Amino acid sequence: MRRYYFDIREGDEIFPDEEGLELSTIEKVQEEAARSLADMARDAVGTLGTSGRQMSIEVRDDSGPVLHLKFTFAVERRRH
Repeated sequence: MRRYYFDIREGDEIFPDEEGLELSTIEKVQEEAARSLADMARDAVGTLGTSGRQMSIEVRDDSGPVLHLKFTFAVERRRH
């Protein structure tokens, strides 16, 4: 199995994954990244304010980038 690293990016900050996970297929890598990004988005909903937020997970292996998932949550208030 190959080891994959899931680096988290929130706005301009990046949090590199130093440990990684061993996964057998790219489909499992995508599932893990999507699940993690959904958890991040759910946790961020209460702290969005009025500007919204962008977050992503950049997956790499020992050879380099493999997958990039993005989530953008934008708030557009029509009335206040």
